[in-house]
Amino acid sequence: MNVTIKDIAKEANVSYSTVSKALNNSPLVKEITKQKILRVAKQMGYEPNLAAKQLVRKKTEVIGLLWPTIERLVLATLVTNISKLLKPRHIQ
Repeated sequence: MNVTIKDIAKEANVSYSTVSKALNNSPLVKEITKQKILRVAKQMGYEPNLAAKQLVRKKTEVIGLLWPTIERLVLATLVTNISKLLKPRHIQ
């Protein structure tokens, strides 16, 4: 079972809203509380839900490709080259 922000909130004895703000580096959370939450999240093995983040940000950072053939070598080379071009542009 995946660890949720509600699980972290319960363990850290804070609201899940505070956990969300801390994980997003909000200035509204005191530094000591933020560090506590980050420590608890790490100990619990928390990993952000990618789909949830994409919904909130309204941005998937996914590129779709339509390719007319199934020549694997050409397609693999194309995908590799596109990935190399986009990697330096990736912003977190």
